[in-house]
Amino acid sequence: MTIKQGTSQETQRSLYKRMVSKAEPRPPRLRNAVRAFVSGGLVCLLGEAMTDFWERTLHISHKQAADPTVATLIFLSALLTGLGYFDKLARFAGAGLSVPVTGFANAMTASALEFKREGLVFGIGGRMFQLAGAVIVYGVTTAFFVGIVAGIARLMR
Repeated sequence: MTIKQGTSQETQRSLYKRMVSKAEPRPPRLRNAVRAFVSGGLVCLLGEAMTDFWERTLHISHKQAADPTVATLIFLSALLTGLGYFDKLARFAGAGLSVPVTGFANAMTASALEFKREGLVFGIGGRMFQLAGAVIVYGVTTAFFVGIVAGIARLMR
């Protein structure tokens, strides 16, 4: 397919887009989905093993063991980010590793590491919460409205 001289720019653009779409390789969607499913399952399995560990070690209930489990997963993902391994794992695992709390911890740590040369306050502290700020605001707002709905539902009983 060639673009002839004298054709309109709109026609040239549409021809060019068709040429690009034909030449562009198709993403391996099935392979990516399987990898995300398996890696997400492994993260969950690791989380459950940690929950059982904290439950037995601290002699607390399964529900109470969730807090140290989340803290441990955040610590591990921040450590792997700092050592440069998280991105390599995420490239392979895809959304299975990036979507849970581990992905959020990676984003915060990577942002902090990227701007560490600007100093502790304006670099690490300021830039780290650029991403986290939006997540925290939406999380707090959602929790507020869910609390209101739960309160109204409790009053209606």
